[in-house]
Formats: sequence, C-alpha cells, structure tokens
Amino acid sequence: MAGIKLNGVMKRYGAVEVIPDLSLEIEPGEFIVFLGPSGCGKSTLLRMIAGLEPTTGGDIQIGNRSVVNLPPGSRNIAMVFQHYALYPHMTVRDNMAFGLRNIGIKDAEIDRRINEAARMLELDKLLARKPVQLSGGQRQRVAIGRAVVKEPGAFLFDEPLSNLDAALRTRTRVELARLHQRLKATMVFVTHDQVEAMTLATRIVVMNQGRIEQVGSPIEVYRRPATRFVAGFIGSPAMNFLPAERVASDDDRVAIRLGDGTQLVTGVSSRTLNGATGLTAGVRAESLLIDPAGSVRGRADVVERLGERTLAYVTLADGAVVVAEAQRDSEVNAGDNVSLRYDASHVHLFDEAGKAYHAI
Repeated sequence: MAGIKLNGVMKRYGAVEVIPDLSLEIEPGEFIVFLGPSGCGKSTLLRMIAGLEPTTGGDIQIGNRSVVNLPPGSRNIAMVFQHYALYPHMTVRDNMAFGLRNIGIKDAEIDRRINEAARMLELDKLLARKPVQLSGGQRQRVAIGRAVVKEPGAFLFDEPLSNLDAALRTRTRVELARLHQRLKATMVFVTHDQVEAMTLATRIVVMNQGRIEQVGSPIEVYRRPATRFVAGFIGSPAMNFLPAERVASDDDRVAIRLGDGTQLVTGVSSRTLNGATGLTAGVRAESLLIDPAGSVRGRADVVERLGERTLAYVTLADGAVVVAEAQRDSEVNAGDNVSLRYDASHVHLFDEAGKAYHAI
C-alpha cells in the first residue's frame, strides 16, 4: 500500500479554473472519500491522481515518488470506473487476467491472483461466465476484482456504485468496506452520495468549487462541520438554517434571538465568536423536537413516516420552514399545530463568511 500526497495541485481548462490550489496527504491504508456536489472537481482530481488528466500545476506523489510525468500504467494504481468497461466477448476469468497478461505476469501467478480475488469477492462460481450473463452488482464486482488482481499501491474508485439499484448499492458498499478491511490498502473513492461517504470513509474530504471545505472523520464532519456549506451538504435531512441576532447573555455562552422571537442560550463560547457578524443558527432535525412542552409554535405542513424516525416540516410564526423530529410512533399529522423544543446545546452558529462556531 502507498500513501498519496497532493502538493499545490491545480487544474485549468483554458481560462476556467477547476481546481485552484489543492494540497492533501493521504496516509497508507486509508479509505479516503472525496465528497461534493456535481461539478466540484472531485472526479477531475481523481483522474489527475490516476494520470488520465494532466495537472496544470503542483505535484502528485504516490509512495513518495512524484508521478506527474508518469503514464497511468507506471503509477502503481488501479482504477474502478462508474461504468464497468468489461470486455463482452471474454469470460470473467479472462477479463480479470487480461491486464496481467499484457504486462507479462506468468500464468501460475495470474491464476493465484484471480482465484484469491474471486474468493474474496464471491466470484469463484462465475469465472466461466461472460458479462451478459451477470447482474449489475456481479459486473461491478468483476470490475473491482480486475483492480484487485493488479495488487496496486492504491485503488481509485470513480462513483462505482451509481449505476446500481438501491439494494445492490447497499450490498456492494458493504463488500467494499470488507474488502478494505481485508486488504488494508489505500483507497480513494469519489461520490456525491453522503451515505456512501459516511459508511465507507476513514476520512471524508468535502469539496466545493475545486476547494477543500473540510477534511475529517465521518462523525467529525457531521457533528462539527467547519463551514455552512459542509453543514448543509452533510446530513439527511439537511440542517435547518435560521437568521439569528445576538442578544445579551448572563454568562460566557452566546445567546441569540431567532426570527420568530425565540431566544436561546447556545453552547457556543462568546470568546470563540469574537466580533462575528451576520449570524445564522444551524440546527439538525434530531435537535429540534416536537414536544407538547415546547415553547416554539408552528404548523406541521408535511409529515414523513420513515419507519425508524418521523420527520415533520413545520412552518414557524415568521414563515420559516424547519424540519423537526417527532417520536417514531407520533400521531402528528399534516395541518396540526405543534410545539417544538430546541436542544440549544446542539445549535451551531455561522458567520456571514460561512465559518462555523460550535458548542465547547
């Protein structure tokens, strides 16, 4: 396994700057996920690591060796694409063996690698089949197996699950997690699906407009987002954002007034907030609860019963719409007047530049 270092990597297409200046260090054995909306530069970045896209500037090192001037085949990486790209006239075994034969690996070693990968990916009974005889999930496992047999220093995955249906996506996600645990290999995975990122990553790299917004463990980026963009992108449903005005407080904690007149004493220290202006409060649905004893009034417009949780879209007195969580077996219905309770210790604050401030 090999670590990957990106030092001041840049990418331009003519006058269009896609990635302005990006640096990141990926440790050997990490499962790193590049997460962000379409067009944020994550796939371009992956393709530059793979050598499929030239850099405009900066350096890329794989295993402490600069690779910016090396072709893809000399970088000691294996890439799995969104589309399976299997040879339709070849069997599963031949698809997995093709790349190894091209570089002169002996037949006995090819058989060893294929049999080992097939056992790992539960493909051993499918080796004689052709792609047309396989399901979508099986084809993707073959594509992954083709990468595994190369025994590369790092694996690169470009949205490999996006063509699968929901059930297959879940199963293949679990298989990828198990594969990483077995191989202990460096893996870099690109997706716009936060569930994939949260369940697979050692660390998530949240990207926006070619820049890194935050790098952290899944629970860190969820609980302590560095910016308003991260807070709004991570989590389902998205975090509620409400304009907030700072008011006087009796202690070090920041007190705010929301648009509907609700006053809260947050867990944010005034020492960290300093002179920040243009405040916005952020609160997740699980910290905004439908509670008969709550002091905030609103009307439930839509109720989503999701089995493990119940969510209500509530219009407040000032017209703001928030998503709140109810008891799983709550009888609240659309059109009901409801009372809400904030868990003020989990209210985040964001300044006008989007910087986040959290409870200590």
